[in-house]
Amino acid sequence: MDSQARPSTPARILRRWGTGQVGAVGLVLGGALSVHFGSAVAALLFPRAGVAGTVTLRLTIGALLMLLVCRPRLRGYGRGDWASVVLFGLALAGMNSVFYQAIERIPLGPAVTLEVLGPLTLSVLTAHRWTAWCWAGLALAGVALLGQGGFDRLNPVGAGLALGAGALWAAYIVCSARVGGRFPRADGLALAMTVAALLTLPFGLADGGTRLWHPAVLALGAGLALLASVLPYTLELLALRRLATSTFAVLMSLGPALAALAGWLVLGQDLHLMEVLAIALVVAASIGAVRAGTPRTADRPEGPAAAPAGPVGTGTDIQLSAATAPPPARR
Repeated sequence: MDSQARPSTPARILRRWGTGQVGAVGLVLGGALSVHFGSAVAALLFPRAGVAGTVTLRLTIGALLMLLVCRPRLRGYGRGDWASVVLFGLALAGMNSVFYQAIERIPLGPAVTLEVLGPLTLSVLTAHRWTAWCWAGLALAGVALLGQGGFDRLNPVGAGLALGAGALWAAYIVCSARVGGRFPRADGLALAMTVAALLTLPFGLADGGTRLWHPAVLALGAGLALLASVLPYTLELLALRRLATSTFAVLMSLGPALAALAGWLVLGQDLHLMEVLAIALVVAASIGAVRAGTPRTADRPEGPAAAPAGPVGTGTDIQLSAATAPPPARR
């Protein structure tokens, strides 16, 4: 009776992978592609709205959408909770502003390759394993190889800004982990995006002026907010209900390669062979560092009951040792 009512263990495993795991992988990759194609759309907006104006459009529209979806509760929180939200918003505003300044100067693929060194460094420092330092060495080899094509060709200022964005990304992960423990669901993310939007608004208005209200610019800004914030967050939230967080982190380590693809398809940014090899090395190092630093308990499959309570992919549900997994709202 039991054998007829309940499928065998291999059948259950295959069914779960067929209907859950593989679909969740597709959701994660879709969210990652959305983030990086959103960055490509941002680059298209720069000539029309300016870099600061683009940041303002993305954060303001994204914050409004997140507030409408999340409807966060404002009462019942202490001074420490709000201080964490403000710090989270500062990190978010700085990360977006510096990264967008970087991709105005250098191609999207190399920019994300340099930026990912920030969370990768955080991952290595929190791993407490010697193998993590080996992966860090591989990442540095990738950066050295990236320089063989000539950092002057990449624009030294742009490369420095990308590294700065990486440091802010690491700070963002730490801040989001703290906020995720204090606020339910994505309330903390919605509030932090609102803080970030308010912080960047004066600079955006000064840079973009009346151009920000042009219908075409507003339409592109709305598309950017959807691609870079709302859609990735939704896809990753659904994915993490069925996917191990360590697997999620590994998939998100593909960011530099996906960014290079977006830059090539949308912006026509070709890469030299050296740059392609460099991106491959950094991706491999990111995956290795995540695997070296992720606790074994994080490898278990997630279920609906284990869905994250905080901002997805921001370090709330992933240990800081797996911090290479970028959050959907980071760009």
